[in-house]
Amino acid sequence: MKNILVIEDDPITITLYKYILKKAGYNYYILEDGNEIINLLEDVKIHLIIMDISLRNSYLNGQKMDGIKLSSYIKGNSRYENIPIIIVTAYSAKIEGDDFFKRSFADDVLTKPIVDFNLFISKINTQIKN
Repeated sequence: MKNILVIEDDPITITLYKYILKKAGYNYYILEDGNEIINLLEDVKIHLIIMDISLRNSYLNGQKMDGIKLSSYIKGNSRYENIPIIIVTAYSAKIEGDDFFKRSFADDVLTKPIVDFNLFISKINTQIKN
């Protein structure tokens, strides 16, 4: 069974992810704290990360992290750089002229709310196969 790490802080979205991922046959971990995330990446083979951008309570080594910084940090580490990351956000692809997708080094992006569950699972399957 493939392991997916979900980095999300919204309880309603978490419930949705649990339902969709379980139904699709994936094992999932849901975390928000950066230090716990890195510990999990060290201990468990993660096949995909689903990353929210707006993380209210996420810190790594004492530094506040949003999804862009956390994604960039993960992709910048040679141990984890091959784990695909899908950014899921309520923001458009550009915020005030800043292309956050490029800065995150993520592999794909999906806009919230997720209304096309087939597209969501298709994106997951594609990234895991690559």
